[in-house]
Amino acid sequence: MPTEIDHDEVQRLSAAGAYLLDVREREGYDAERLPGALSLPIKSLERETTADLDQNRPVITYCWEWT
Repeated sequence: MPTEIDHDEVQRLSAAGAYLLDVREREGYDAERLPGALSLPIKSLERETTADLDQNRPVITYCWEWT
């Protein structure tokens, strides 16, 4: 179940080994990438593109939301 987390929680989870996954399109990632983030645009998320991710590690996803 997705849960919104704050900066401190991102830092804590990242330090504990969580993946930081940037699901924006490549242009957004290239323009403003987060240190240590993997780029996997949401449209490309498939079993094959995520096969190398350790299923036992938490995943933090980052996307841009216009409000």
